[in-house]
Amino acid sequence: MNDQVEPGSEPVPDLTIPELTATHDESTEVLELEDAEPAREAENVQPMVELPEDPAEAVPVLISALVNSQAEAGGYLEAMQRVAAEFDNYRKRTARERDEIVDRASQRVIERLLPTLDSFTAALAYEPQTETEEKLLSGMADTHRLLMESLALEGFAAIEASGVPFDPAVHEAVTGPGGDGDGDLVVTEMRRGYTLRGKVIRAALVAVEHA
Repeated sequence: MNDQVEPGSEPVPDLTIPELTATHDESTEVLELEDAEPAREAENVQPMVELPEDPAEAVPVLISALVNSQAEAGGYLEAMQRVAAEFDNYRKRTARERDEIVDRASQRVIERLLPTLDSFTAALAYEPQTETEEKLLSGMADTHRLLMESLALEGFAAIEASGVPFDPAVHEAVTGPGGDGDGDLVVTEMRRGYTLRGKVIRAALVAVEHA
């Protein structure tokens, strides 16, 4: 019979390639739909200004819209500048208030140290009688110097008194001629005065005489 396969031979499989046209067409259709979306969205965007079809009539409409947009932008810019100025004033005010708080706190601390400084001044005015007293006073002088140097970093300073013209802004006369102090000279410092960042926190008590 013709349909019999000879021994040792295998049937040949069907290698026909299936049609892919349908799949390709579907991919192409998907791409076409995706590309069409932006175009449809652009079609849905409404113009901000309704323009007449006549170009001659459209020009004044565009100019008017431009003027209005510029005025609106100028208003926004003015509002932003006003906010920026208010913020800058707020920043300066808070910085000034912070400095004032620090100054007041520093002044309170230093005012509490004034009796200690007075004790140092009185002790250092003592004339040592023995070598031991001399060494003790030398150590006190070094401590006083270090303390004053540390306070000087905060703007603290002693008021110059002895031998200088009397200044009612920084000196307080205890003894001496009356009057407004013009021409008076400080001859004795009775209690040292101090300033903090140029502000008098305690005037110097002095004795004056007319020069």
